[in-house]
Amino acid sequence: MQTVLIALLAYGLGSVSFAIVVSRLMALPDPRSYGSKNPGATNVLRSGSKIAAALTLVGDSGKGWRAAWLAWRYTADLDVTAIAGLAAFVGHLFPVFYRFQGGKGVATAAGVLFALDWRIGAGTLATFIIIVFFLRYVSLAAIVAAIFAPLAAAFLLGLGVPAAAVLVMAVLLVWRHRANISRLIAGTESRLGAKKPEPSPPPPSGA
Repeated sequence: MQTVLIALLAYGLGSVSFAIVVSRLMALPDPRSYGSKNPGATNVLRSGSKIAAALTLVGDSGKGWRAAWLAWRYTADLDVTAIAGLAAFVGHLFPVFYRFQGGKGVATAAGVLFALDWRIGAGTLATFIIIVFFLRYVSLAAIVAAIFAPLAAAFLLGLGVPAAAVLVMAVLLVWRHRANISRLIAGTESRLGAKKPEPSPPPPSGA
């Protein structure tokens, strides 16, 4: 019963979308109305506000970390900690406060991983940064990092509830990126920092 209650509380915390909250507080457009329509830090960056994107990143990763950390603080049980982290992640993907339409979970998953074991978090973050740095594809970096995370968790924590929770997060994260995967295969996925091509000028009159 205790584990169920902790999971429900963690889910509620995860359901708070900092992309939406920060955008409203800073009088920015709803992130669900432009770009990828994904309420996450990368899409908030498209609003032109780096501060809003940074606050979203900190908030979304922080709620994943906080949910798992509080579970550990209260129970000192790594299995319960992993379940709480997974619940917060699911809350971000399917938030009860926003008709179960949430983000893709990259930042929230990172926070959970750091709470479970800083080595898993650091290794996954390093994988993400390397892919972004060299290839400039945030979605590809997230997918590769998601594949790395459960392998690292199994190696460092063994085959148990924590590794299984990380695996579920990885599968859900990759599934949430299915549209990005299609665009990557088609070669139409946008790169980080790339500008959209300017529309061609209209032909001169009489041409």
